[in-house]
Amino acid sequence: MASTPNPSPAAVEDDAALAERGARLADAVTAALPGWVGRSLRLRAPEVTGEVVAAVTAEVEADVLPRLRALLALDVDEQHQSPLAVVRRAAATVGGALDAMGAPPAERDDHQRNLFPDDDHDLVPATFADLSEEAGRAGIEWGAAKAFVHRRRHRG
Repeated sequence: MASTPNPSPAAVEDDAALAERGARLADAVTAALPGWVGRSLRLRAPEVTGEVVAAVTAEVEADVLPRLRALLALDVDEQHQSPLAVVRRAAATVGGALDAMGAPPAERDDHQRNLFPDDDHDLVPATFADLSEEAGRAGIEWGAAKAFVHRRRHRG
């Protein structure tokens, strides 16, 4: 791939395994986002309608999923952002919807305020497992595969 002029068959196989795990992660996030959006909205605004949930879900999917798939399709040495950072963008969209509905901000401790100062509704997922068990598993598998490929390429 980009960093290796003549990759060995094992390197090609490792890169393919990383790409497969990236696709699985993207698929798991795609499957989990609607449920996460709905849970997040209902947590802070239990009266939210199904139409609002559907509209916010569509907005989140349109923003997050293309970015996530594009990032995961990049060569390992070109991935300068984590896929979880991309997914965390969803919290801003859901938070904006909650603000528009007049939902009060969540009580957050200093640590959460320092980590995510713009997350007034305390929605930012800490891990992929906050979306779903499958997304959590896929995130761990992708992370391990990325670390393996990166180490193989860059070990001294």
